[in-house]
Amino acid sequence: MAKDKQNTFERDYFIQTIEKIFDPVPVPIILIDDEMRVIMVNDIFAKYLNYTKDEMLGECVLDLDCYTRWPQVFESKKPEIAWKHKFENGHTAIVHRIPVLNDDTKIKYGFGMVLFQDMEEFQRLILENKLLEERVLYYKRELESGLKSLYTFDNIIGRSREIQDVKTLAHKISRTHSNVLLVGESGTGKEVFAHAIHAASPRKKGPFIRINCGAIPRELLESELFGYEGGAFTGSLKNGKRGKFELADGGTLFLDEIGDLPLDMQVKLLRVLQEREITPLGSEKTKHVDVRILSATHRNLEEMVHEGLFREDLFYRLNVISVEIPPLRKRREDIPVFTNYLVEKFVKSMGKPIEGVCEKVHQLFALYDWPGNIRELENVIERAFNMADGRLIQVDDIPENIVGKSVETMSYKAQMEAFEQMVLKKALAEHNGHKIQAAKSLQMGKTAFYEKSKKYGL
Repeated sequence: MAKDKQNTFERDYFIQTIEKIFDPVPVPIILIDDEMRVIMVNDIFAKYLNYTKDEMLGECVLDLDCYTRWPQVFESKKPEIAWKHKFENGHTAIVHRIPVLNDDTKIKYGFGMVLFQDMEEFQRLILENKLLEERVLYYKRELESGLKSLYTFDNIIGRSREIQDVKTLAHKISRTHSNVLLVGESGTGKEVFAHAIHAASPRKKGPFIRINCGAIPRELLESELFGYEGGAFTGSLKNGKRGKFELADGGTLFLDEIGDLPLDMQVKLLRVLQEREITPLGSEKTKHVDVRILSATHRNLEEMVHEGLFREDLFYRLNVISVEIPPLRKRREDIPVFTNYLVEKFVKSMGKPIEGVCEKVHQLFALYDWPGNIRELENVIERAFNMADGRLIQVDDIPENIVGKSVETMSYKAQMEAFEQMVLKKALAEHNGHKIQAAKSLQMGKTAFYEKSKKYGL
C-alpha cells in the first residue's frame, strides 16, 4: 500500500509539473496514460478540438477523436514525428506522438503535440522556406559568378585574320603569370579577353575579380582596392571589408579603365605591385597577396605618361605584355558574323521569331564605321528587334544615323571591300550557295573566289 501511495504521489506531482510548464505554452499539448486516457491537456488543445479541459480529462482519446493513431503508436512503441493528421472535428494538422516507456520498456505515458494547427500555415511556411532557399542559392550563384571568369576564348567570335592573330597572342600569354595591358576602343571586347585569359591561365581555379576604376568615386577607390578595418571611417561596416586585392589572392584582378585611376592612387597601386603587400585602411598590419593584374584602357597611356597624367613606372609594371584589340571597322568581315550571332541571342532572350537582317541592312552595316564597335552593333540589333514587324530586320528598323553615315565615314578601300563583299554574297544567293557556279557567274577563278569568301566569312 505504501508503495502504491508513493507511486500515486509521484504520478500526480509529475502531472502537476507538466501542467504548470505546458498549460501557458501557445502550442496544443496532451498527455495520456498507459490506457490512453487524458491526464493532462492545455487550454489551446482543448479549444482546438472544440472541448473544455474538464470534458477531456479522464476520457479515452478514442472517444474524443475516432481517427487518433495513439493505438498504433502504443503498439509499435515508436514515435510519430511530424505526421499529417485529420481530427474528427475536421481540423487537419501536423502532429507529434511520442510514447514514454518505463524501465521495463512498457508504455507509461503518451505525449502529443500539434506542431501546426493550420495546414495552410504549414504550406505557407514550406513555400517561404523554399523561396528563401532559392534566394540563398541565387545570391550564392551571383557571388560565385562575381569571383570567376564568365567567358573563354570560344566566346570570342570572328573569322578575320586580325582577330585570330589577337586570340593567338592572348592564348599564348594566358599561360604566363605576367601582367597584361589590354588596349582598344570602347566596345571592342577588352573585358571578354580578360575573362578568357584568366580562364586559360594556371590561375583559372582561383578567383577572377573585376573593378572599373572609372566607375567608383575617388574617395572610395582605396577602400575598394585594399579593404578597411571596422570603424576605419564614418559609415564603414562594423567588421570591416576585404578589398579587391585580397579577394583576388591566388587569382586574377582585372582593372578596367585603368587610365581613369587618379595619380595618388597610382602611387599606392605601384607600391602594391612592387611589394605584393596591401595595408587595409585603418590597419597597421600588411597582408601578402599573390595576384596577377590584367588591366584595360581605351586611352593612350603613353601620351598620358608624356603629359604627366599617368606614372611611367606604373605603366611599365602594367604593360609587361600589351594586347591591342582591333576595332570593328578594321575587321569588317566579322560584322555579318556578329550580326548573325546577336540575332540568335535576341531571338532567345526576347522570343521574337526574327530570322535575320535583310540584304540591304547587311550592306549598310558593312559600310558603317561603328565608332562604338561591338557594343554599338549590339545596341542597334536590340533596337531593331523592338521595331521589326516581319521575319527580317529591314532598313526602316535601323536608326537614321546608321543609314546616313554608312558611306560618308568610310575610306575608298573600305567602300570597295564592302562592295566586293556585297557582290559575292549576291552571287552565292543566286546560286543557292554553290561557290563554283557563283565564281563562274562573276568570271572569277575558283581559288580567288574561295579566298575572298573566306576573308568575308561567307
